[in-house]
Amino acid sequence: MMENLVFGVDIGGTTIKMALITEKAVIVDKWEIPTNTTNKGTNIIPDIAASIKGSMVQRELSNEHVLGIGVGAPGPVNMQTGILYTAVNLGWDQPVALRDELQQLTGLSVVIDNDANVAALGEMWKGAGDGARDVVFVTLGTGVGGGVIVNGDIVHGSKGAAGEIGHITVVQETGYLCNCGKTGCLETVASATGVVRLATDALASNNTESALRNILLDAGHITAKDIFDLARTDDPIAYETVQKLSTYLGLSLANLGSALNPDKIVLGGGVSKAGETLLNPLREKFKQYAFSTVAESTAIEIATLGNDAGVYGAAWLVKYKH
Repeated sequence: MMENLVFGVDIGGTTIKMALITEKAVIVDKWEIPTNTTNKGTNIIPDIAASIKGSMVQRELSNEHVLGIGVGAPGPVNMQTGILYTAVNLGWDQPVALRDELQQLTGLSVVIDNDANVAALGEMWKGAGDGARDVVFVTLGTGVGGGVIVNGDIVHGSKGAAGEIGHITVVQETGYLCNCGKTGCLETVASATGVVRLATDALASNNTESALRNILLDAGHITAKDIFDLARTDDPIAYETVQKLSTYLGLSLANLGSALNPDKIVLGGGVSKAGETLLNPLREKFKQYAFSTVAESTAIEIATLGNDAGVYGAAWLVKYKH
């Protein structure tokens, strides 16, 4: 007898990642389609439906073979109504009936959630969470997002805003302005752009010798990768920047850890690719700031699924939430 299949969909601003996955979390096929944000994103849902139907035709699948479609979307979501409130980078500035429209176009059951929550579920199910049932997932990319899993299920909060880790205030005074309108958010100092901002300000405020200064003069800009690469060589400005980042992030994670005592805190996103260069100082700061029991029992790990976390988590939604 054929194993039931699930479609996992992870909607991003540039591409939509899609996968056909078995109930036992084995990817049968995966592909991407471009995210068409023209005309306020009106083509996005029809494009997803067409791609799924095309995959089913190609594999000679009927609706009976497919449990449903799970979707991770970049914005606040109401799982009960299936509405995505807003996703400005997709052109969706008004609430979108994402679940109902996709169900109507495909004839399949659809479950939706926020993309960071879905990535967190993917890492819990198949990645660095390694089956742990209490996990905090933090994405350190162009922004900082996250998902909180308690007793094997995602925490949404009363308005779906649980896990907005990037908007924990870590700089009370003289903090940078965040896109959310507040100042001093974790996102302003721990995202890829935040790390660059810390280093650029350090270069401007002192005359310490640093290879970062030469990169800035030659290329006109520096990247987070430049900073971590040079921190490994003990470049003073790069090292100081990573220490500062680790302090801000370590304090935030310690406070979350003291509130939730997860088995694991899993770091994903581009900044996490720094690996041990980030993990070593971060673990030290976490131990310094966290409640002693938490410091001993909560492990900080790097995510293992990369770009597949979202499609795995979307498949988990169908398996356990539809």
